[in-house]
Amino acid sequence: MRAGASTVPRVSLGRATRRGWAPPARLLARWAAAALGRRAGRSEISVLLVGPTRSRALNARYRGQDHATNVLSFPAQPAAAATAAAQLLGDLVICPDVLRREARQQHKRERDHWAHLVVHGVLHLMGFDHEHDADAERMERREVRALRALGVANPYRVTAGEAPDPHG
Repeated sequence: MRAGASTVPRVSLGRATRRGWAPPARLLARWAAAALGRRAGRSEISVLLVGPTRSRALNARYRGQDHATNVLSFPAQPAAAATAAAQLLGDLVICPDVLRREARQQHKRERDHWAHLVVHGVLHLMGFDHEHDADAERMERREVRALRALGVANPYRVTAGEAPDPHG
């Protein structure tokens, strides 16, 4: 790595809601770096925090699901992705209200659930998906590995009869 090169992505954080705790951009960047690996220092991500009404509207429009969700990923268009300084990966839209509710229901620390959803969303920005079983297994292995490096337990390990759903 070059002297002075960053090992975390550049994260811009926007808020369309002020409800509840949200991690600072530097922590979001650390979690994103765990998913990105070597690409971290050359990447840029935008994160927007929204309330349930906006989350529901975006989820309905872009995924055909009429409910608020925890995280939505919008990969950058190829023409917009390349800049001299960094590669724009895209945007994450996170609903802290849904995230907080899920953490309580799944008996998880809220901070750990934030880390999981940032890693999950960043992997989507990188082209991972879980539409087919083999792809889902590959993505899940990558998530678990990134989270382990952050000291976060496997979010897919079922406890108390609760099956976690990364898309709320």
